[in-house]
This record gives sequence, C-alpha cells and structure tokens, in this order.
Amino acid sequence: MSAPAGPLHSVVAGLEFQNPVVLAAGTAAYGRELDGVMDLGRLGGLVTKAVSPEPRAGAPAPRVAEFDGGMINAVGLANPGVEAVVADHLPWLAASLPRTRKLANIVGFAVHEFAEVVARLDAAATGAIDGYELNVSCPNVKAGGMEFGADMEALAEVVRRARAATARPLFVKLSPTLPDIARSARVAVEAGADALTLVNTIPGLVVDVARRAPALGFGTGGVSGTALLPVGVLATHRVRRAVSVPLLGIGGVTSAADALQYLVAGASLVGMGTAALRDPRAPERLVRGLGRWCAEQGVSRLSDVVGTLTMP
Repeated sequence: MSAPAGPLHSVVAGLEFQNPVVLAAGTAAYGRELDGVMDLGRLGGLVTKAVSPEPRAGAPAPRVAEFDGGMINAVGLANPGVEAVVADHLPWLAASLPRTRKLANIVGFAVHEFAEVVARLDAAATGAIDGYELNVSCPNVKAGGMEFGADMEALAEVVRRARAATARPLFVKLSPTLPDIARSARVAVEAGADALTLVNTIPGLVVDVARRAPALGFGTGGVSGTALLPVGVLATHRVRRAVSVPLLGIGGVTSAADALQYLVAGASLVGMGTAALRDPRAPERLVRGLGRWCAEQGVSRLSDVVGTLTMP
C-alpha cells in the first residue's frame, strides 16, 4: 500500500507530482549528468534539455555570463539529436527516476519537426518520458525567422501535429515577449495543449567593457534569474485568466516565497533554473521550504492556494 499523499502532492495534466518543484529545461541536461550532484528523486519533475531532429553544435563559447540581476545565455539549443537521446539517455531516465516526472523539451525549426521528434521519442519512451514541452520560442526558418509562438497559424499547427503524435501530456512553453501571451495561450490550448510553461527567457545584451565586446560568443542572449521573477508572475496571472489548463511557472525562482508568488498567481508547478545552476542544493531546499510554509500556515494541500491572487 502506497504512503498517503503529502501536502505538496498534486496532479497536473493527468500526471502525479510528489511536489510542484520542477527543474527547468537546460538546467538538468538529460538527468544522468546530475546524478550524484543533486537528488533528482526528491523533486517533482525535470524538463530535459532540448531535443531536435538532428544534432546541433550550438552557439560559440562563451555561452553563459552572470550579471547582478541573474544570468544571460546563448547555448544555441545544442543537443545530440533525437536518435542519440533515445539510445544514450532514455534508458537511464526509465531506470533511475520512477517517482520524478520527466518532460522532454522539444525544439524544431519547421512546423513538422516538433511532431517528428515527439513521435520518435514516444515510440521509445516507455517509463522514460512522461510528457513533452514544446519550445515554440524557436524561430520558424521557413517564415522569415518569426518564432512559432507569435504566429498563430504556425503555433496551432505545431501543437496539432504534436498532439496527433502522442497521447502523453503536451506542455507548450511561451515567451514573455509575445505581443499577446494570453492569445497565444488560447490558441495553444485550442490546438490540444494540456498545459503551458511560462515563461522563457527574455532577450538581452551584457557587455564586457574591458574588451568593449559582448560577454557571450553569440553576442546577444536570453536573460534569466531573479530579474525575470515579476515578468513571469505577471505572465502567469494573465494566462490564468485566459485559459483553464494547468501552468508551469518559471523565471527567477530562488526561494519558497518566490515559488508561492507563481502558485498564488495561478501556476500549479514551479520551475527552477538559474538558481539550480548556481547551487545544485537549491531545488531540494525549495521543496523543504514549501513544506514548512504549509505547516506554518496550516495548509493541508498546497494546490489549494493555486490561483488565489486577488487583484485591486
């Protein structure tokens, strides 16, 4: 007989999460790389780094730079490609993390590529992958580089095709720079998304003044870390009013207080990324912090606080 569910347990998009803390895409690699660095088995879930149809070398080094408000990165979606992920990483995920939910982050540069990757993983993912996160912040190279999330027709087609390729839950990850993130959210849900991830990084530039050149090899990059917290919380609040599917809130989370902002604004799950890169023990501390808050506040189920924000 299994142990009774604790106050942090929740069910999101049909998946049971032992707690709402999820490692954001790009910070957990494919799981095995963090084995022995942190106890992934204590977390609610993890999102793998990107998986694309073919291997990608990614952006030139340096790929990451810190600044006072967080971090900027330009990794360029580097990954070994779907066939290598199937052969080298899925077996470990299936064998090693039975209680931690695993979502694969999917990228593509044409509408059909997302569904192709989902279908290939789905055919081999028994026990290894519980669902998929579609990164529609990728540029649609056949439409002049506009990101899929900003093109309503392309966004709907990406989600519809991926939906047809799997019965597993689909999360769609949206950028905070979208002209109307609530509209994009509605389009994704109508096309078949089971949940949404909010938000991705925002574009930025950090200058190495000694060299009078960008700190990153690519030049510009995506800003993450503490500076992103209010941006992500606002996006979560706006999308919560537009759709009823569960939300995974990501951006700037370093503490239980930060995570609670997302939960109160409407997220059912909370992602940690930059803070986990800086300190691999941070995600486990976040889980403990949320548990203490529930005990102190007399909250029997953390899911009861989801979406309880009262605005003036």
